[in-house]
Amino acid sequence: MTREQTINPIVWIVDDDASIRWVLETALEDKPYEIKAFDSALTALKAFDEYTPTVIISDVRMPGMDGLTFMEAIHEKDSKIPVIIMTAHADLTTAVKSFQSKAFEYLPKPFDIDEATGLVDRAIKRQLSGGISRSKRPTKSTKQPLNIIGAAPAMQEVFRVLGRISQLDVTVLINGETGTGKELVAQALHELSPRSGGPFVALNTAAIPRDLLESELFGHEKGAFTGAHSQRIGRFEEADGGTLFLDEIGDMPVDLQTRLLRVLNDGSFYRVGGRSSVSTNVRIVAATHQNMEALVREGKFREDLLYRLNIIRIKVPALRERREDVPLLLRFYMESEAKSLGLEEKVLTPQVEVFLSKLPWPGNVRQLKSLCTWLTIMAPDKRVHLEDLPLELQSSMRSSLSDSEVDDWQTPLKQWADQFLQSGREGLHTTAEAMFEKVLIEAALKASGNHRQKAAVLLGWGRNTLTRKIQSLELDN
Repeated sequence: MTREQTINPIVWIVDDDASIRWVLETALEDKPYEIKAFDSALTALKAFDEYTPTVIISDVRMPGMDGLTFMEAIHEKDSKIPVIIMTAHADLTTAVKSFQSKAFEYLPKPFDIDEATGLVDRAIKRQLSGGISRSKRPTKSTKQPLNIIGAAPAMQEVFRVLGRISQLDVTVLINGETGTGKELVAQALHELSPRSGGPFVALNTAAIPRDLLESELFGHEKGAFTGAHSQRIGRFEEADGGTLFLDEIGDMPVDLQTRLLRVLNDGSFYRVGGRSSVSTNVRIVAATHQNMEALVREGKFREDLLYRLNIIRIKVPALRERREDVPLLLRFYMESEAKSLGLEEKVLTPQVEVFLSKLPWPGNVRQLKSLCTWLTIMAPDKRVHLEDLPLELQSSMRSSLSDSEVDDWQTPLKQWADQFLQSGREGLHTTAEAMFEKVLIEAALKASGNHRQKAAVLLGWGRNTLTRKIQSLELDN
C-alpha cells in the first residue's frame, strides 16, 4: 500500500531497541495513524517506496546506518518529511548535527511519552498543512564545538537549545549560578555560529568600575577625559563581525543600559568624547546569575532592554541539579588537569565519586575543577581515597556518610532478600513484613517512651491497630 492509497498518516518508528519500538507503538496505537516499526535504518529505507512515511521518529545510534545519515538519506528522497531524532547519548555535537541536518525536533532519552507523542502530532499537523520548507543548509562552522559535558536531562535541554539556534544570529541571555559554565556556553554559541571566523570578546560588567565601563564598551577619543592620552577602541569595535559576551549584565548601571539598548537597536554608537558615529556588526550574548525580572521590578534594569536581550534564554543548571554528571566531570578534569600540570593522572575510587556526587557544590563546576587540581597535586598515590580529600571535606564526611547510610535502607534490604531466596526458602514477603513492622514498632515505642498512643501517631496508625500488631508479633512477651 502506498501513501496515496491510505487515508491515515503513516508514522515510522526506527530503533534497534525493541522496547523503545514497543513503547512508542503502544503510545500511538489509539491515534488515527498507521504505525510501521523498523529495527534498522537500512530496513526502513528499503520500505520507503512501499510505505512512504508522513513522519519519522528515529534513534541516532544504530548498527549499519546511524540516525543522522538515515535522515539525510530520507531527505534526499523527500526533503519535506519531518524526522524526530531520539538519542540516549545526548551531547552538544549530536544536538547540533541533528538540527544542521534539518531534524524536526531533538528528543533525548529517557523521554516523557506524552512529549514524544505530542511531537509526532505536531509534525503530522505541520506536514499535512503544507509540509516544512527546507532552505539550503547554512555553511557549518569550521571550528569544533567546545567539550561541554553533560548527560543529565537539564543539560540535554541546554544542548537541544544550542543545537536549534546554532546557525541563527539572535541575541541570547544565559542564566545560571556562578561557576556553572555560562561563558563556556557563550563560546559554544559563537563557535557553532556563522560568526565563528570573527572574534569572541568577553567582558564582565561587574568587574569594571562604573567610571571605566563606558570607555571599555564604546572606546574613547583622545582628550575625552583626564588620562585619555590617545584614542582607544572599545569592546564593541573589537567584536565587530563576531560575538560580544557581556557577563553579569544585571550589574550594568542603568544609564549605560540606555546606551546599550540604542546600540542593539541601531547598530551604531559614539565613542566617549566622539562626534562621529561608529557602526558595528556584533552579536550580543549576555549572562547573569541574578533574577532579571526582579531587577526590573526594583527599577535596577530596563524592561525594554531585557526584552531585547531575552529573545532566547538558556538556563544552565547548577551542579546539584545534575548530580549524575559529577562523575563524568570529575574524570574529565582529573585527566585535563594532569595534562596541563605535567603530572601523573590520578584515579578516583568509586567511594570518592559517590561521596562527591552527593555534595551541594555551591561553587558548581568551577569548584569541582579546583578540587581536581588540588587532588592532582596533593593526592599521594595514583588512586585517590576518601582520606586523601581536603580536610574541609573530610570534616563533613563522617556525618554525610552516616546520613547516606540512614537514607539508603533499601540496599541492605535487597541484599537480605537475595540471600533469603538463594537459600531456597519461600514466604519472602510474609517474613520480611513481620520483621519490617517489628523494627518500626520498636523504634516508635522507644521514641515515645513506650507511650502507645504517641507511638501509634508516630507510625500513622490508630491505637487499636498498634495493639493488634503488638499482639500478633508477640512484642508483649
